[in-house]
Amino acid sequence: MRAERKDCFHLIEPLLPLVEKPSRYIDHEWGVCEEQAGPFHVCMVYADVYEIGQANLGIAILYNEINRLEGISCERAYLPWIDMIALLRERGIPLLSLESAAPLASFDVVGFTLAHELIMTNVLEVLDLAGIPQLGRERAEGDPIVIAGGPSAWNAEPMAAAFDAVLLGDGETSIKDACMRIRDLRASGTSRAEILRALAAIPGVYVPSLYKEVVDAGSTRWGYAVPGEPGTAPEVVYKRCEADLSATEPVAATIVPYLETVHDRLSIEVLRGCTRGCRFCQAGMTYRPVRERPLGQIVEAASRALAACGYDEVSLSSLSTTDHSQCTEMLRELSKLVDDAGIRVSLPSQRLDSFGVDMAAAASAGRRSSLTFAPEAGTQRLRDVINKNVTEEDIEHAASTAFQNGWRKIKLYYMMGLPTETDEDIIAIAETANRMLEIGREVVGRGRRSGVSISVSVAVLVPKAYTAFQWCGQLPPDEVRRRQQLLLACAPRDRAIRISCHDAHSSLVEAALSKMGRAGFGLIREAWRRGCRFDAWTSQFSYGTWVEAARAVGLDLEDIATERFDLDARLPWEHTSPAVSKGFLQREWRRACAGITTGDCTMASCEGCGVCPILGVANVIQGVRS
Repeated sequence: MRAERKDCFHLIEPLLPLVEKPSRYIDHEWGVCEEQAGPFHVCMVYADVYEIGQANLGIAILYNEINRLEGISCERAYLPWIDMIALLRERGIPLLSLESAAPLASFDVVGFTLAHELIMTNVLEVLDLAGIPQLGRERAEGDPIVIAGGPSAWNAEPMAAAFDAVLLGDGETSIKDACMRIRDLRASGTSRAEILRALAAIPGVYVPSLYKEVVDAGSTRWGYAVPGEPGTAPEVVYKRCEADLSATEPVAATIVPYLETVHDRLSIEVLRGCTRGCRFCQAGMTYRPVRERPLGQIVEAASRALAACGYDEVSLSSLSTTDHSQCTEMLRELSKLVDDAGIRVSLPSQRLDSFGVDMAAAASAGRRSSLTFAPEAGTQRLRDVINKNVTEEDIEHAASTAFQNGWRKIKLYYMMGLPTETDEDIIAIAETANRMLEIGREVVGRGRRSGVSISVSVAVLVPKAYTAFQWCGQLPPDEVRRRQQLLLACAPRDRAIRISCHDAHSSLVEAALSKMGRAGFGLIREAWRRGCRFDAWTSQFSYGTWVEAARAVGLDLEDIATERFDLDARLPWEHTSPAVSKGFLQREWRRACAGITTGDCTMASCEGCGVCPILGVANVIQGVRS
């Protein structure tokens, strides 16, 4: 029997003075959907604290889409911080939704966004706090149908036991189809097992329980999944793809939170997909093809949303905003819109090879903080290996253009542990930072008050499913630390340059979870039982606990993360596909080893990735890319 649906805010209200940031748990933000009558109820969960989850674009998109459906309401829920978690457990209070303070277990559907691998223990924490069985096979007829989607769903196998269904690709249509199917079947008294079979018939919906794991001579040690019974589920579940992005809403939501969120600004999705073909980038492969929004729709949406929410910053969101064929015109039009209003238009990251004088001039209107560029690798040789298609000339020109147009702070993103990487590539990171600082001082001046600074952030490569590097092992942690020390040792002794390196241990756990099959669930659950949660938070992450959990289930984290797969091996995730062909990725790996670059199909000819013919879609470009 389903948990009783009722407003339980009176249970948590007395706890608010006892926790930090009590506004995390208060409803009725400006712009929230007030009508939650149902009678079919969905709760979308971001398994982290409110100020991180509220800024998530995916949750916001689905929240609006579901609430437009007749007879279906959608609410939100987030994982409370550790102080509130302790109080909920102490007082026996279940996890509640935000809008109506109803127990999560009383909803018909509970959906999770898998934003990254380190959120997986948080998902188990949410289910446990809600009183929903963590294993799908243990859920009763009245329990919610638990679904998931998001960037890390491309290898959902380590969490397959926890999810009744996984939605692949663009979720706007598939989430509505799934919710309406569940609603109709539950209304007719259909059993849970039959509902799951019906969900498997919806394009883009993967139902893990209908598949079995097979380990054979042609697989990795993690095996692969095939339908348990012929005809019950597709051999391969291909993603859902919104062919016409202009038919969707550019502004996901205009909810104004009570406290500052991590991205406290108005976000407008200007395009979806990227065909630059960076060989380390999972999103660049799984979000294909490119679909640009029309310029007029973006500007109109910004005007409407700013009037509704009052933000002082507009962020143009996408994987590569400066690739939009009308980006310069877009920035100019938006600058006119916000002129003299104290509103800033920001680009999350700029392509070094597309940041020209015109774009810099258009982007420089309003307040300037810092510009972010991502060279990713220190030398031209290694940038060719990863197919970055950025030259030394591009880097220096972008820096000069930025400083000439009024910016004083530049952030650079790099990765460490890329295939074929040498010490020379590491040292070149510091040399590039120093060269950009010198360019800034040549343009602005050398005085201390010039304000010119370079910030360098270096992450560790995590090989991901559906990239050309999916067969690679991660760099061993001892070698990661050696290269990090080499970089810091050769960095210029100048306060204007700051270099920070990502934690090797958290990257190792992420890499292990990215490579595993269904056996990974035992590791995740054991880590959760030992207290692991908020693993993406430096203050909460405990590598020692993860090592102990792995040892308890007979695994070795370093052995898993550094493992290489044979190029022809059947991989654990191949039954769920973004439609990028394995042959294309194998070709890209071989080209990487040879240092041969691959072009962008929106600027040249088709490169044969397979997405357009398999899904029946095409790139949608509003102007001319160059």
